[in-house]
Amino acid sequence: MLATLLRQVPYLSEEDIEAFLPLWKRLVTLKRHDFLIQAGQVEHNLYFVASGVLRIYYPSQAEEICVGFGYANNMVCSFPSFVDNRPSDYCLQALKKCELLAISRTDFTDFVERNACFARFWRQELERVLVGRIEREIDLLLPEPERRLARLLARSPHIFQRVPKKYIASYLRMSPETLSRLR
Repeated sequence: MLATLLRQVPYLSEEDIEAFLPLWKRLVTLKRHDFLIQAGQVEHNLYFVASGVLRIYYPSQAEEICVGFGYANNMVCSFPSFVDNRPSDYCLQALKKCELLAISRTDFTDFVERNACFARFWRQELERVLVGRIEREIDLLLPEPERRLARLLARSPHIFQRVPKKYIASYLRMSPETLSRLR
């Protein structure tokens, strides 16, 4: 699946893709509720989600605050930990059985630094994610729960088929009861 997605990027050559794929050396299988990473662990890998759904959340004493999700055909990690090589503040937990491919931070950064086309691909991915984070920030600033829900459904209409409502409610910073009332 990763190869298929990379082949859709017009400026990546087949040779570059064939050199990149073997670096994804480890297959990770998670059962429902297993953790990919927990708060306090250092993230050493970037993962490609082949199947399943993960939630990314910030654990606090009062509640677990859902900050995002990882779906099939997307990359996921505790990004601040991955970049800064410091303990993660976040947990990544499987919401259903997941299969992921892992590439180490070292292998990934070495390859991207040597390959201009993949550096371009990575920059564009980071830009796409940053735009999504800005949209998410706007969502959180909206006082009306109806508007937060409408914006989420416009961006991710598939979310209710993949993610339990209690996690969607946490992501939208509303109670499950409010979400049920709005749906």
